[in-house]
Amino acid sequence: MTVTATRVLGVDGCRDGWVGVAPDPDGPRAYAAPDLRTLLALADRDGSVARVGVDIPIGLLDEGWRDADRLAAAVLGRRRSSIFTTPVRAALEVADHATGVAVSRKRSGGGFSIQAWGLRGKVLEVDELVRGGEDRVAEVHPEVTFATMAGRPAQHAKKTWAGQQERVALLAAAGVDLTRLTGDTGSAGPDDVVDAAAVAWTALRLLRGEAVSLPDPPQRVPYGLSAAIWA
Repeated sequence: MTVTATRVLGVDGCRDGWVGVAPDPDGPRAYAAPDLRTLLALADRDGSVARVGVDIPIGLLDEGWRDADRLAAAVLGRRRSSIFTTPVRAALEVADHATGVAVSRKRSGGGFSIQAWGLRGKVLEVDELVRGGEDRVAEVHPEVTFATMAGRPAQHAKKTWAGQQERVALLAAAGVDLTRLTGDTGSAGPDDVVDAAAVAWTALRLLRGEAVSLPDPPQRVPYGLSAAIWA
């Protein structure tokens, strides 16, 4: 397999961990692993990965709400339900959703959904990674990426047949042909793989200096990090 010297990887969460797609010249290649650190190591074995996009919030606040989530929801319009408001760090570090909501109401003035709580483990995993110095990783939301590709939000819900075909066609037009996909997708569902491929497209844009951020410039957050959704 021929790969570029500066590869990128798009990553999405799935049932048993993470799935990644690297849009290599010979066709996209998939990777699967139970944790993100292992996933990156697997991808690096086939050629060094220069930029990584991950569909997970990066950059947690101590109080208030992230600008990235609000702005992305505005961009997506009728698809805004795919954006979960990201709680403050302290609300994710407690043992249960009810306690997290109480912390969130105290520090941000409102609670957050059980769906957002469901991302807790992966959010904290990525947070630990980036605070530990992994600087290749950027936050990318697939639906914002597809809206950028099409110039409008997706017309169909992603878990429908029409929605899958719409997104696969957008990826093919952008040069990411999933009919040529090789590698290991693990437990990932079709929508997880499609989302990872979309995130990879934005990772390429980041590598080329073409990506845009919500907000622009990114919001500064604790630990010297920034919070932005890239597309």
